Amino acid sequence: MSSSLQGSRSAVLLISCPDRKGLVAVISNFIFQHNGNILHADEHRDAETSLFLMRVEFEPSGLDVSLDQLAAEFLPIATQYEMQWRLAKNQRRPRMAILVSQYDHCLADLLYRHRAGELDCDIPLVLSNHESARDMAAFYGINFVHLPITRNTKLTVEQQQIALLRQHECDLVVLARYMQILSPAFLAAFPHQIINIHHSFLPAFIGARPYHQAFERGVKLIGATSHYVTEILDDGPIIEQAVSRISHRDSVENLVQKGRDLEKVVLSRAVGWHLENRVLLYGKKTVVFD
Repeated sequence: MSSSLQGSRSAVLLISCPDRKGLVAVISNFIFQHNGNILHADEHRDAETSLFLMRVEFEPSGLDVSLDQLAAEFLPIATQYEMQWRLAKNQRRPRMAILVSQYDHCLADLLYRHRAGELDCDIPLVLSNHESARDMAAFYGINFVHLPITRNTKLTVEQQQIALLRQHECDLVVLARYMQILSPAFLAAFPHQIINIHHSFLPAFIGARPYHQAFERGVKLIGATSHYVTEILDDGPIIEQAVSRISHRDSVENLVQKGRDLEKVVLSRAVGWHLENRVLLYGKKTVVFD
């Protein structure tokens, strides 16, 4: 059984709070007292902020209370220790929508990995401002909606997109080389639920043509970055990155080709970790738990 499939049947408690002695014992004992079986636990201390961060994955089938009641009983502990926390109950498969423009390599990779069982989610919807990905979505049996965008229709189209995402009860929105800047209203509708792939090693070379910028600067490494989307362009908390070495012999076209391989892997890793509730945000950073 893969860890992804196992995770879909387990519950995950994610916690961040000021560091102090005994936190691991407090959290573990709470789960034990309710007859929960801890499957995996991982923690991290941020030395600069004295912040304690923890992920606890446990089997809920033997609990003496429901998960809703468990959360209610954990609240006084969370208040006492000033915790920011979330209980991922995993009682249904998460639902992920994909937004794409003309470059479809990341979309193809996500759909293939989903069919292969690597991504434990449902994909009810692919949205695009171009028609080019329709056949690919149809091949995988995914509903495709084409909503062309102009400068004058952008806000109206976004409202249609939001309505469709809510209609299909989407928990996660993945921008698979979706070449549109989302409005604050769109981001507010899905806080910390939008993952983007940027085709450079951020914070270098933000914007739409990073490979051209990298070529002009004569860099020896190119990269890709997957991050949560915020109102500041290409500045959200980073989930995953990777790089590839290049040389003076590489053209812009070579950089684009090599970069596409990085983009696919980096995005799929970030999406998988998010679906498995392995990512914890704090400030402008993330912790990605093992």
